[in-house]
Amino acid sequence: MTEPGSAPSFRSDQPGDSAQHALLVSILDAQSELPGVRRLRRWTLAALAVRPGDRALDIGSGTGSEVVALAEATGPTGAATGVDPNPAMLVEAEARAAALGVPAEFVKGDAYDLPFPDGSIDAVRCERVYQHLDDPARATAEIARVLRPGGRVVLVDSDWSTSIIHPGDPEVVRALSDSWLSQTTNRNSGRHLRGLLTAVGLVVDDIGADAVIWDPGVIDTMFRAGTDLSVAAGVITAAQGDELIADLHHGVEIGDYHFSVTMFAVLAHRPNL
Repeated sequence: MTEPGSAPSFRSDQPGDSAQHALLVSILDAQSELPGVRRLRRWTLAALAVRPGDRALDIGSGTGSEVVALAEATGPTGAATGVDPNPAMLVEAEARAAALGVPAEFVKGDAYDLPFPDGSIDAVRCERVYQHLDDPARATAEIARVLRPGGRVVLVDSDWSTSIIHPGDPEVVRALSDSWLSQTTNRNSGRHLRGLLTAVGLVVDDIGADAVIWDPGVIDTMFRAGTDLSVAAGVITAAQGDELIADLHHGVEIGDYHFSVTMFAVLAHRPNL
């Protein structure tokens, strides 16, 4: 679960070095505090209506915060499992859940090959994973496979063509945005979630959305990484990158700053046989 422009990859199945892991964790923690993300996560949990005794799954579980929330809802008679391809992130999530005394489970895997039998899961959530998938239809079919009849799923993802960056030279902003989008496997994943779910026979019940407003703190992390990558690719010059960062900082100082992207959340269920 990461966004365009940030150099670290959340898709890696290798632990990586400790510095990269620490950066990944810090980015995920910062994202989890964004008001828009928190609103969508509350909506997701309520929409899934997880009950005691349910078996719940979070695909791309990251630091495990949402697995913990699912585990609290399933109770001691149920089970909550997080699946992630990154071994270091699994260790991080396990440690955090253990520190909270929550019996959550974390296993290595990915959206294309979920380690669960057919029809064994009551509730699935998958947040900001689809934008990284080169075959989202295959992942959606895999979710439908593990869902029991009547089981629920919520997919949450960004639609990066809706992003707004202000202030900054419009031409530089456009070039930077195009560069970011070119590095995103499934850049407009948010708008396709409904169609992907219906294509595998699931019934869509509700759709939520939030224009997630990003904190100015991303200027020196995500924006700096993004401008550096764009400069290296020859999309913008180093001077243009520095000027954009300066413009954004000045915008923050005078109260004229905005960076947002729309995220969509789609609730669906598998029909009873």
